[in-house]
Amino acid sequence: PCPLCCLQLEGLCSFLQLSTCPEHLLVCFCSWLLALSPDLSYTSAAVLAEQLFLRRVLSLTQPPSRHLMAALASFCSKYSQPFCRVLVAAVLREPGEGAEQTKLVCELVEECLEPDCVRLVLSQALEIPLSEKLLPVLQAVLGRQEVLPAELFNLLVLTLCRQAPAFATSLNYANLVMAVLTMYQSQVS
Repeated sequence: PCPLCCLQLEGLCSFLQLSTCPEHLLVCFCSWLLALSPDLSYTSAAVLAEQLFLRRVLSLTQPPSRHLMAALASFCSKYSQPFCRVLVAAVLREPGEGAEQTKLVCELVEECLEPDCVRLVLSQALEIPLSEKLLPVLQAVLGRQEVLPAELFNLLVLTLCRQAPAFATSLNYANLVMAVLTMYQSQVS
């Protein structure tokens, strides 16, 4: 869609106050979105992912409600690529601890995302400096035991090797390295 269409969609979301609507209505709205035919364009889905979920997820200070989780899982079941590019990327880049956000991304990786989106999350995580916040996300990605393209696997190993001194006392880092060595032993030389 054209930039004007995106602005119109953002304006409609703002007018309908979708970013602050009650979460049980969010579930209904996402169900309605999934029933639309034809499917939303990538750009429209990205705008909706941002408008519907970004503020809610970034402001989490406790585990998400079952309604929010249902809406997230529902939306990302059909529009996982734009969802990951907008929401997951923002969570990964958000400074600070973000414990609830990290747990949420891990849960989505473990239970909702298709293999290509799991690889997308890994590539997004490897684009930013490694931190304690990112280690559980990488662990969740490896826990899926997806086949990784050689270049992505090599980037993961290179990143882990380069960052080893900074994480010398990190148990999460040690667990991540063990997971790589265990799950991908045939690829590690």
